[in-house]
Amino acid sequence: MSQREEHLKDEGSRPQVVLAGGIAGLVSRFCIAPLDVIKIRLQLQSHSMSDPLSRQGVLGPTYKGTLGTLRLILREEGITGLWKGNIPAELLYVTYGAIQFSTYRSTSQLLQQLPPSYKLPPAAEAFISGATAGTLATTLTYPLDLLRTRFAAQGTERIYSSLLASIQQIAHHEGHRGFFAGLSAGVGQIVPYMGLFFAFYETLRLPLSHLQLPLGSSDAVAGISASVAAKTAVFPLDTVRKRLQVQGPTRARYVHRNIPLYAEGVVGTLRAILKREGARGLYRGLPVSLIKAAPASAVTMWTYERALNVIRDLNGEGDHGLG
Repeated sequence: MSQREEHLKDEGSRPQVVLAGGIAGLVSRFCIAPLDVIKIRLQLQSHSMSDPLSRQGVLGPTYKGTLGTLRLILREEGITGLWKGNIPAELLYVTYGAIQFSTYRSTSQLLQQLPPSYKLPPAAEAFISGATAGTLATTLTYPLDLLRTRFAAQGTERIYSSLLASIQQIAHHEGHRGFFAGLSAGVGQIVPYMGLFFAFYETLRLPLSHLQLPLGSSDAVAGISASVAAKTAVFPLDTVRKRLQVQGPTRARYVHRNIPLYAEGVVGTLRAILKREGARGLYRGLPVSLIKAAPASAVTMWTYERALNVIRDLNGEGDHGLG
């Protein structure tokens, strides 16, 4: 972590936080892109290797586990298959990271200005700031998230020839609402996730800094612990979001040709998955999601702290500037 014992809300000016957050998102995305594609493929799969009846008449691959999915993608689509959707994903992670960290900082500082009688406990303050940051970042970047999912869901058949073509086709066939399919599930997921994540992170961050872990890895350990706990709690809503994002006129053309039609919103989709696939269907892809989330959050927080330190040092603030 930073050598200064500050919380995230106290570190850096707004431009510095935006830049550091964007850098953290860019680096994080680069590191976990293949795991992201594997996770999306598993989440969109409504049939199972363990249930032969569910695979009857299915066109397209059947994935089993993280390594099995990795091998099948490499065999059928080559190494580039693991980076499908990378352009909108990079844009998503950069803009999301910048909005997330700047909003978290601003909200935390605003809460600090409350009268003493209305002061919140540090954990509650971190939860509210994290939930606010997550909601705003998710909403503003959601079209990029949807495009990332749709590109990652493409198999050997190219549905969209380019990023610009995908925007034009969705706008023409689905209207502006097509870019926000599943947004309610995204916000419903991100509010508790980001709130819990930042609450856990802020709680663990300073105590771990006194353990003298190598390479400043206390930030990474805090990020991993916070991410795993929060991700597991809200994963079913993430699955619902992915299923809703690939609805529309191209639903039957993705790598999984049998993606069901969900027309009753978040609650109806939850019910439909439970009825057809059981509770296991809501958690398909959770192991790789946790594998992805832990290093992604660790890299994000580690990179953010170091990028912010470098930016502040370049501005001559050193260890004393509070921004």
